[in-house]
Amino acid sequence: MKKAIPIVIVIGMLCWAVIDFMGSATEEPENGAMPGNSISSPISEETEEVVESDEVGLEQGMVAPDFKLTTLDGEVMKLSDYRGERVMLNFWATWCPPCRAEMPDMQKLYEDEGYTVLALNMTKTENNIERVGEFVNELGLTFPILMDEASDAMNTYKIQVYPTSYMIDSNGRVQSIILGAMNHDQMLQQMSRME
Repeated sequence: MKKAIPIVIVIGMLCWAVIDFMGSATEEPENGAMPGNSISSPISEETEEVVESDEVGLEQGMVAPDFKLTTLDGEVMKLSDYRGERVMLNFWATWCPPCRAEMPDMQKLYEDEGYTVLALNMTKTENNIERVGEFVNELGLTFPILMDEASDAMNTYKIQVYPTSYMIDSNGRVQSIILGAMNHDQMLQQMSRME
């Protein structure tokens, strides 16, 4: 009987998770995106009119939530430090193959094109924090690597898929959210759409 109690609890939790997921998946969003997200396809040729707002939030046109994190090199940075620049804000982890695949293209975007790239490592998901430095050195990455050790930024930005990139315009507003890896041309396309 004592062994059955944990099994019943686990089954109950799984049922609750499935019901919760099914409930959120059946909500009909206005723009065809997942509920609560405004997702853009990195390969879409269409450009939608983005309605700008001074409200802080994750929807297109809203001011991207600010954060303050320490880089792999020990420097403290805030997203608001980059106001006036177009920013690719990328959430990633070393164990994520699509993250690894897009990193060389992010380096090219940063180094060759001069765009601002901020890569937020989801540090709590890493098995070994030293692996982050090894990963960065192995790929020759020179853009800022911010360590989200407490998952504060990850939670604020509601990250569920790795990699996820927020494209933020020079006014600090979210212009698009990209789920999954992009190549260099797709990154350039996203950057060129912003002021």
